[in-house]
Amino acid sequence: MHIDLPEKRYYSIGEVAKAFDVNASLLRFWEKEFDVLQPKKNARGTRKFTPSDIKNLELIYHLVKERGFTLEGAKIHLKEGKKEILSNFDIIRKLEGVKAQLLEIKGDL
Repeated sequence: MHIDLPEKRYYSIGEVAKAFDVNASLLRFWEKEFDVLQPKKNARGTRKFTPSDIKNLELIYHLVKERGFTLEGAKIHLKEGKKEILSNFDIIRKLEGVKAQLLEIKGDL
């Protein structure tokens, strides 16, 4: 899954939910369930997600939605090998981006 968000310091929960094609309530639920997800909150309680939060959300989304992990399984997987998971996850995302660019170039030919 490719997340298409503009380069910003903070993203609203609506922007993030739309980018991931999920409900905002699911993001709030994941925030309670996963310790790695800690969006900033202003005085009114409005959540502002940073780019690092987006990376963590991508990883959670990948484990739960794409690979079919249960929430408990995803939590355990994140705790056991977070560095290894993140490096593999980043490599896979970069390769998917290269593949998309190559397919676009092929279509232009």
